[in-house]
Amino acid sequence: MLTVMDVETLQTAVASDDPALGLRAVVALRRLADRLEAQHVARARLLGWSWEQVGDALGTSRQAAHKKHGK
Repeated sequence: MLTVMDVETLQTAVASDDPALGLRAVVALRRLADRLEAQHVARARLLGWSWEQVGDALGTSRQAAHKKHGK
């Protein structure tokens, strides 16, 4: 299972004609985006943001934001 790609490997994979490399790059980018989203949602909540504000910033509803990130 792919965990992390370095930047050069990711750049090569994205530009590759090989679907296997390209799809691994997609997985790596998706995981990175998920981690970044979770970090920034947690920070926003620590700063007192409402679920409505978080949802608005993510382009979703407060309910969807809470369902995904609320504990």
